[in-house]
Amino acid sequence: MNRKSIGYLVLLVFLCMVLIGCNNQPQKKPETPQAPLGQKQALQQNEPEITVFMHETGEKKTMKMEEYLAGVVAGEMKTEWPVEALAAQAIIARTFTVEAIESKGGVPERGTQASTDIKEFQAYNAKAVNDNVKKAVEMTRGMIITYQGKPIKGWFHASAGGITATAKEGLNYREAEPAYIQSVQSPDDLAPEDVKNWTVAFSKEDVISAMAKMGKKVSDISSVEIAQKGPSGRATVFMINKEVEVSGPELRVALDSTKLKSMLLDKVMVSEESVTFAGKGYGHGVGMSQWGANRMAKDGKKPEEIVTYYFKGVQVEKRWN
Repeated sequence: MNRKSIGYLVLLVFLCMVLIGCNNQPQKKPETPQAPLGQKQALQQNEPEITVFMHETGEKKTMKMEEYLAGVVAGEMKTEWPVEALAAQAIIARTFTVEAIESKGGVPERGTQASTDIKEFQAYNAKAVNDNVKKAVEMTRGMIITYQGKPIKGWFHASAGGITATAKEGLNYREAEPAYIQSVQSPDDLAPEDVKNWTVAFSKEDVISAMAKMGKKVSDISSVEIAQKGPSGRATVFMINKEVEVSGPELRVALDSTKLKSMLLDKVMVSEESVTFAGKGYGHGVGMSQWGANRMAKDGKKPEEIVTYYFKGVQVEKRWN
């Protein structure tokens, strides 16, 4: 064998060894696509089951989260409204539920994660669920609103009367103002006339009784003045008889928040026997306005656009598929 043949043979052996060596190397697994920030944990989760206290019967029922949310949306918003508005409500309701479960275990006094009693948790009406509601819940499946990766407090109300409130002015919120809460103009023009502008009178005895519940004792009402207003113009403090300070949001609840619809007041009048309030809007004014969401949906806005309009610097995150 000549030198040239030996050279070819050595080269052939070398190539074979290289190929065998390559085939024996462990195969590198393809990289798993990374979920967007804030969704890694979320997308690994399955739809949770939750326990719900059914206040009508007193029983505790276990159901899928999305089934529960359909009943909440049907209880909290008019079911014939545009699907996009109902979907925005679904995102808010889901957020409210997840935040409550994560922050305090849901409804610990009931030993459940949710309750159908509106005074304890959220409204619920499974009988009112229709195709609109089902579609709204399904199209937002698993979606919640987060701020810096954590669920926000999903506050909402019926009508902002044209402008939403901060948490401190609308709810007399005792903690630091959440960074995601803002006062924005709200398109509430579709609200009924008795929500756009209303007047309600309470007897002086009713006001005195309401103040007593708040630990503020007076024997008569000679004057009621708005002493302080919040950024949106809502009354935050009343001065009674020019000397007794009373929280606006607390007085509203003590008197009856379904009658004294809002603290976005135009005037307060005291007569010989009664105290009359005139104002606009319905609810505490914090977060999403339902009538505003209705208008935005009819104007072609998507559910995510609606909720991110009312809450500042937030993300809509998918927690489960």
